Amino acid sequence: MRRTFLTTRRASTGKSPNDLMKRQRSAPALRLLLLTSLTLALPATVAISGEAVPAGLATERTDLDPKDKARVDKIVRPTTDFSKPEQFERMQGGAGTSEKRVNQDAFSQSSANITFEEEGTFKLGNGMFRKLWVSSPSSTQASDGLGPLFNARACQSCHLKDGRGHPPEGNSDATSMFLRLARTAETAEEKTAIVERKVLNFPDPTYGGQFQDLAVPGLKSEGRMVISYQQFPVQLSDTMTTLRWPIYSVTDLGYGPMDPKTTLSPRITPPMIGLGLVEQIHPADILANADPDDKDGDGISGKASIVRDHKSGELTLGRFGWKASAPSIRQQSADAFAGDIGISTPDVSKHWGDCTDAQTACLEKPNGVQERLGSSEAPDPIMDLVTFYSQNLAVPARRDIDDRQVLRGKQMFYEAGCASCHMPKFVTRRDAPNKAQKFQLIWPYSDFLLHDMGDELGDGQQVGDASGNEWRTPPLWGIGLTKTVNGHTFFLHDGRARNLAEAILWHGGEGQKSRDHFAALPPQDRDALIKFLESL
Repeated sequence: MRRTFLTTRRASTGKSPNDLMKRQRSAPALRLLLLTSLTLALPATVAISGEAVPAGLATERTDLDPKDKARVDKIVRPTTDFSKPEQFERMQGGAGTSEKRVNQDAFSQSSANITFEEEGTFKLGNGMFRKLWVSSPSSTQASDGLGPLFNARACQSCHLKDGRGHPPEGNSDATSMFLRLARTAETAEEKTAIVERKVLNFPDPTYGGQFQDLAVPGLKSEGRMVISYQQFPVQLSDTMTTLRWPIYSVTDLGYGPMDPKTTLSPRITPPMIGLGLVEQIHPADILANADPDDKDGDGISGKASIVRDHKSGELTLGRFGWKASAPSIRQQSADAFAGDIGISTPDVSKHWGDCTDAQTACLEKPNGVQERLGSSEAPDPIMDLVTFYSQNLAVPARRDIDDRQVLRGKQMFYEAGCASCHMPKFVTRRDAPNKAQKFQLIWPYSDFLLHDMGDELGDGQQVGDASGNEWRTPPLWGIGLTKTVNGHTFFLHDGRARNLAEAILWHGGEGQKSRDHFAALPPQDRDALIKFLESL
């Protein structure tokens, strides 16, 4: 049996990739947006009727005294001088920036400012991150519990070299790319559950929230992901180029048909670098840039993703994942253990992973819980180590920051309006729990908000506050080392873009003006902008 899903825009409007050409227009001159006066008001999407605002949604920086606040406001202000690098620009991960030789391990270095003892913890965490889980029962009792349905046997299998995943090309596997499954809320009760943030969305009744293409011995996998592409031309200022339009389907379904309302959302694994620093950006600094109603009229209406913390149950800011659906590294890790590997943790106690009630053969398989080790397959010590490792993967130092073409490209980046969403700088919290992430000037090039990126990039899948067209702005730090670390240059949430220029040309919705500006640039300025991105 084969089930096909086209991207949302095509499914809902019947338009073909060629219709994209009709949208192209010569870009007007764009003024440089200087984000110098940010309103620290809680956006409408964060309003909580009758409740005190949780600490995770604080709208003012209580960690800074007036003197520090003035320093921070000054240093994060967007530059207007593109004749030379900014101060500290090379150290884009703050004091923890890795200055080690650039090679395939560039994303796997520890934060440069952790202690000697913490370096040992980091290495133990690396071992847990690479740990290969096996099916139950097994003689290696501390490692069993895999699946029974799963996408990978280890965290590192998806996060290749701690870097960026890729769509399957040729005969390569799909380990670093998977399909999220969900349908839109239909009943009043389901819609209320979304509004109250009790759930993010609703999984397929048979196949669950993620399509699992692997299974333990004696069990059928859920099926196989199939991708095909259609090529279509795009006009630039001086030449024609092509983009590839992906079409996704599943075949060899092992447990009967999917619900016809279920959507398929392809996701490649994002890089792991700098996550601990992102976690320590004060929520007030992220919420300050939210403008869900576009009150300033600049065409950018980013909104915050508000989610519930698994443990406390409180509302807080989502900042991790393609749709900003996870508030912390630990929660993101626990969800990945359950969804990707089928391993239960104290945070997500799904001993059979993503198996559903309809998959009885899966639920009849033994799990890997060992009472002497705790009530989950990956107990707290494992979760603590994996979380620490993920929090302390260093951001590599910038390269060529004083190169004239790079500086020109940086100016083009700002003038195209890219910095409106890919915000260059933040200063992390003074009260961060680990000194390594405390009060660091960092350069992630993201606002960590949700933006409507247009129908062409839409997946038709709501995830909490994120609609089918909305995605979290991905950080750009390290993006220029993708080829070095991972051997490819596939970008965006599903890897459809084969290089950085294609990634820009796919921007729609709130990114349309910047995309059109880039397309209209003379080739030397387009090349300079790409050169700037490659220096990050």
